[in-house]
Amino acid sequence: MGQARSVLSQASQAVEREFAHLHGRTIAYREHLGAGTPILLVHGIGSNADTWQPVFDLLAGQGAAVIAVDLPGHGESSKEPGDYSLGAMASTLRDLLDLLGHERVHLVGHSLGGGIALQFAYQFPARVDRLVLASSGGLGEETFIGLRAAALPGAALALKVAINRRTIAGAARAGRMLAKVGMSPHALSSGALRTVSRLDDEERRQAFLATLRSVVGVRGQRVSALDKLYLLDGDRVLIIWGEDDPMIPMAHGAHAHSLLEGSRLVSFPDARHEPHVDDPARFAALLLEHVNG
Repeated sequence: MGQARSVLSQASQAVEREFAHLHGRTIAYREHLGAGTPILLVHGIGSNADTWQPVFDLLAGQGAAVIAVDLPGHGESSKEPGDYSLGAMASTLRDLLDLLGHERVHLVGHSLGGGIALQFAYQFPARVDRLVLASSGGLGEETFIGLRAAALPGAALALKVAINRRTIAGAARAGRMLAKVGMSPHALSSGALRTVSRLDDEERRQAFLATLRSVVGVRGQRVSALDKLYLLDGDRVLIIWGEDDPMIPMAHGAHAHSLLEGSRLVSFPDARHEPHVDDPARFAALLLEHVNG
């Protein structure tokens, strides 16, 4: 298939990053070779595999086989122009699994990663054992206004001008000041600012916008998996959501749960858009309970 695999040590991480070369693209990932069907962790837009690190470590510590991937255009993966649609992302994951020799996985997707997980399950149903959707995209139209604004014409230039060390530092200071008076706007949260700060790189910014515009328009999410949910076995689906999610309403998860007989919906009180970051221990425990059920 014209693919190769290489290893580059990352001293700061317990599990080193590896790099797969798939059809001209480089895909970065981490893999722990544990027991059983691997758990594949798929991050959201503007993020990377590092967001899963606490959960990854907890799962690996329990002896599970775990893979966390940097999606194309994210993290240490290639960011050249290309196809950043959900279908292309799902196919990249399939190719990575082929390279690693895994026939089936337990698939865990957060936000954009949830939309990719749903697309993967639709395209390659025989490759998915259990499915976990965390604050998932693709289950309704509403989404954070900042993402809709980034879909507007001219957003690339606006981001280029607006994002630099000075503006990010100023936004962080404003966030800390507002936190002292009990206000915590999502746009000024540490997670949101960490995502935005990555966009000061031109290549990364263009890949982000290409990915975003494949799934989000000015009115909200453009791609829906709701009409295909009937193809899933609800008994094998776990839905997790932060009760205070400002990016994608928890009502999307509740609606999907109502359509998937046998599925399980778990809410995280006080968690926002990243329940796996807000409470990694509970998240990992739920994953293990689900995949071993």
